[in-house]
Amino acid sequence: MKSMTGFGRGEAKREGMTWSVECSSVNRKQLEVAVNLPRELTELDAAVRNEVSAVVSRGRVHVSVRRDAGAAAEEAARIDHELAAHYFHAMRSLALKLDIPPEIALTDITRMPGVITQAQAEAAAGDVWPLVQEALGTALRQMNAMRAAEGASLHADIEARLRTIESLLESIRVKAATVPENQRKLLRQRLEEAGLPLPLDDERLVKEIALFADRTDISEELTRAASHVRQFRAYLDGGAPAGRSLDFLLQEFFREFNTMGSKCNNAEIAHHVVTAKTELEKIREQVQNAE
Repeated sequence: MKSMTGFGRGEAKREGMTWSVECSSVNRKQLEVAVNLPRELTELDAAVRNEVSAVVSRGRVHVSVRRDAGAAAEEAARIDHELAAHYFHAMRSLALKLDIPPEIALTDITRMPGVITQAQAEAAAGDVWPLVQEALGTALRQMNAMRAAEGASLHADIEARLRTIESLLESIRVKAATVPENQRKLLRQRLEEAGLPLPLDDERLVKEIALFADRTDISEELTRAASHVRQFRAYLDGGAPAGRSLDFLLQEFFREFNTMGSKCNNAEIAHHVVTAKTELEKIREQVQNAE
């Protein structure tokens, strides 16, 4: 199980040029990939997206690709000394002609067009792709490692809540078995208090209790809820991303407990149902961040 939140960074170097890639991901119901590339590498957008979608199935992933020229960039800087001298003499001549002090600083010369140029050529996308792919692979592995570590924490928390729900289901099952008999006793007590005692085998009393037992029977809901717990664990322990499946299964879980709550005629069962739904809501919050 993986979380949808993670970050990773990778680098690849060649001939003094370093390409770095950063990948970060956050929650989304579907997979969304946003790619930020240098202008000359725009055609690599589809290739980057394919690399991401091969290892991520859910979440919003932002990929940033940068080039760090480093020392090569310093060597690529070119100074046109003749042009600089031309600007200097022209500025001195202008100052003498205007009869003003020739206060000419080095920065005044270097700011002039063409004095300092960057000889670094734009990288060809086809030549650069192997390096970008290498850095991207490292970044994605780091990001998924973080997602897996956080996913392990999510798994542990969900598993603990599933055990609580299993315990509540067992308590509800035990208590539900006593509800018809308790209702029979309550009904006889009310009849006696009203001066209308009936024998235990009276057909009307037996029929009323049978109808009540049928209306309040939650055995099917208990069975389905127990099945949902098993299915939930199968998704948690499976190797495939299951965030969407778990989200759907939670809806079915809530439906079973809602039915139990509406059918039961017992305060203790109602309390267990509310507690179980609270645990399910907490699981839902965790599943929202599961891939």
